[in-house]
Amino acid sequence: MLDETLTYALIKVVKSHRNQLAAALAPLGLHVGQELLLNQLWKQDGLTQGELIARLGVEPPTVTKTLQRLERAGIVFRAPDPDRPRVGRVHLTDVGKALREPVEAIWATMDEDLLSGFDAAERDLLARLLRSFPR
Repeated sequence: MLDETLTYALIKVVKSHRNQLAAALAPLGLHVGQELLLNQLWKQDGLTQGELIARLGVEPPTVTKTLQRLERAGIVFRAPDPDRPRVGRVHLTDVGKALREPVEAIWATMDEDLLSGFDAAERDLLARLLRSFPR
């Protein structure tokens, strides 16, 4: 039976975790996944759309749609590169910059909730296993 497989259990955990994350991000006006794009800009503001696509490992239309939504919300803006006017760069607005701390707090809380039933050794093992998973 499929529902007895590890894959099934993992999918259920991921879906539940994603739903919890969605509920936590909603009051900030964000959808799941948008914070991943913002995280790249918090690391290095002014990336190109191509750089965001490469760093996130998603399809170009996904980044395009996400950027459009974030622009409409006043979280990012696009501007031409001063040295290469045909190249567009994505920048955080003050609103986008201010979202960093609450998003990081949500992710920290999500981690704590996820790991609450594990002792320190199990937490380390789970982190090691997840981070070593082939991409």
